[in-house]
Amino acid sequence: MKDSQSDQPNAVRVNGDTPTLRLFSLLEVIAQRDEFFSLQGLVEETGLPKPTVHRMLQQLEAAGIIQRDGDERHYSTGGRLRRLAEQLLLNNTTHSARRAVLRQLVDDVGESCNITALSGGEIVYLDRIETAAPLRFYLHSGSRVPVHCSASGKLFLSEMSPSQRKRLLAHATLTQYTEKTIVDINALETEIDNVKHAGYAIDNEEFLPGLLCVAVLVPTPSGRSNLGLAIQAPIMRLKPESALHFLPALQRAARALAAIEAESWPAS
Repeated sequence: MKDSQSDQPNAVRVNGDTPTLRLFSLLEVIAQRDEFFSLQGLVEETGLPKPTVHRMLQQLEAAGIIQRDGDERHYSTGGRLRRLAEQLLLNNTTHSARRAVLRQLVDDVGESCNITALSGGEIVYLDRIETAAPLRFYLHSGSRVPVHCSASGKLFLSEMSPSQRKRLLAHATLTQYTEKTIVDINALETEIDNVKHAGYAIDNEEFLPGLLCVAVLVPTPSGRSNLGLAIQAPIMRLKPESALHFLPALQRAARALAAIEAESWPAS
């Protein structure tokens, strides 16, 4: 029997021995998209028959894995899939190895450090180790902070295309947490552009008064990262101008985390 995708040499292969594996294969295609997708777009991308893709999308939508958006002809990832992705990050099997890198960073810089990921319009702390210093801001693993006023958040925003960033920020409330919080969208775009060119970000009391944070992304071969690494300290111990002294230590730790993540992927 002729392969249904053989007539489309540029199609992304979606196959499997069972309907479940074929659905999972289609999800892999969907997960690589950073924008809304449509039935026709997936048909053209995969080369599968339109009725087949339609049926698969109906199954995924009924399960809450994807959802309809906008004009009802386009889809995006659903809440159930986003929660699953978040739980996988929080309970990753590399947790102990990541934590060892985080512990070494805390020992090197003497301040609280955390590993973060983007979840919807928020930043979630995947892991965090507090400094032993008596004055600190306690934020546990699983804590969430807004994307627009956190160092890691600005880094994740800087990776997005303008259209993707616009969609995300359109559904996020730019709350004024302190007098330094950036809530003007044009000013935020300027800040994000500066972050993109600098390769690091600083939260200068933008979320909590008296708290300064400097962050970098964990590098990936694709250039698009889903992990951030940050140092947080009271402003009385860490000023914006001195925070850059921590960049070499942050970047070393980020490369160590990248190596750990790379080892967790199966050989191609």
